[in-house]
Amino acid sequence: MNIDRRKFLSSAGKGLGLMALTSAAVGSLLEDVRAAVRHVEHLTPLQAATDEDFWAAIQRSFSVTRGIVNLNNGGVSPSPKIVTEAFVRYTWQQEDATAYTMWRILEPQSETIREGLAEMFGCSAEEIAITRNASESLEILLFGMDLKRGDVVLANTQEYPRMLTTIGQREVREGLKIDLIKIPIAPKNTDEIVAIYEKAIKPETKVILLSHEINLTGQIMPVKKIIDLARSKNIEVIVDGAHSFEQFAFKRDDIGCDYFGTSLHKWTYAPKGTGMLYVKKDKIGKIWALMASQGKLDNDIRKFEEIGTHSAAMRLAIGEAILFNRAIGIKRKEERLRYLSRYWMNRLKEMPKVGFNTSFDPAQSCAIGNFKIEGIDPVALGDHLMAKHKIFTTPIVHPEFTGIRITPNVYTTLWELDRFCDAVESVAKNGLPKTG
Repeated sequence: MNIDRRKFLSSAGKGLGLMALTSAAVGSLLEDVRAAVRHVEHLTPLQAATDEDFWAAIQRSFSVTRGIVNLNNGGVSPSPKIVTEAFVRYTWQQEDATAYTMWRILEPQSETIREGLAEMFGCSAEEIAITRNASESLEILLFGMDLKRGDVVLANTQEYPRMLTTIGQREVREGLKIDLIKIPIAPKNTDEIVAIYEKAIKPETKVILLSHEINLTGQIMPVKKIIDLARSKNIEVIVDGAHSFEQFAFKRDDIGCDYFGTSLHKWTYAPKGTGMLYVKKDKIGKIWALMASQGKLDNDIRKFEEIGTHSAAMRLAIGEAILFNRAIGIKRKEERLRYLSRYWMNRLKEMPKVGFNTSFDPAQSCAIGNFKIEGIDPVALGDHLMAKHKIFTTPIVHPEFTGIRITPNVYTTLWELDRFCDAVESVAKNGLPKTG
């Protein structure tokens, strides 16, 4: 199904007499992006990745400060102006006779958003639930699967901590078991990872929790191969797609998953507190909802959205985020994000004492990179970069490795990455400045 701007705008303005405002606010901002795209349509995505005039237009779509170099877009990303303005517009709308406007006019329009997300992921709209974040999506699955005492959930030690504690709670309360395995840091190839999972599977293994992209290092996991392996042994696989969705190009069939959860306030640029859950149609009835719903919803994906009163504004503004991403094009976006990551990684790799926890293989990483400086504490380095240079990064301290996670975004400029590299090179050569 092709969800275009007219359908979104018609849905947004229906019944409220605000169609002109909606068209003007969204149309003018989005048209700037589309006009820029027309100038690079003749280029391949790889060629467009280095066209700075084009990306300058994309950068202007955001209202971010340039007083801080934000290289932590992995946790949460700023939204483009069209999304923020839409969120504000929908918020004002739902404050007018709220019980009527929010529940009868605005909330039903989220079905259009469901269709748009389904198109992006490559599935039926009846398999998409709109949630508040990846954690909620994944906890629905981890708590909702029928498992018994002694059943094993397999995961690696680099999975997102909240998901590991979710399994841990079931372990304490119900007697499940969690098997934690270690995967290599920046492996030569992903077959190493598949072999580790294959060796770890035992007869009691019923579920595998698997990040599509490891949040700590940006390692893209061989999800399709592991799912195929698990399916041959009747093992369910829950895919944590918090970082992969809309960072690089793929559809549901490319990874072959039955379950997938993601946050939309990361690489989709939707309002904060929005997420998506995919459950294959014939699996919906087998998953318990996190909050109880009426029996008539047992086989309906919407049972996972029964969370009580919530704002319709955030959900509807997802629509503008979808339009923004579609205007850029996912392949152009992927190649630009990988270009930005390789821009700083290739420069720093020539520096003595600088090493990487992220593979340079384009099949194994995209926007996220993790580096380290020999003899330098990453937390101290992160504090220095922020205090001295106003460069915001993410120090990573893990039992198996330490480093700094760097996550640029489409609004990041090469000048900002040069500033970052200058600061890191200074520390690599001279160490951290003494304090006190």
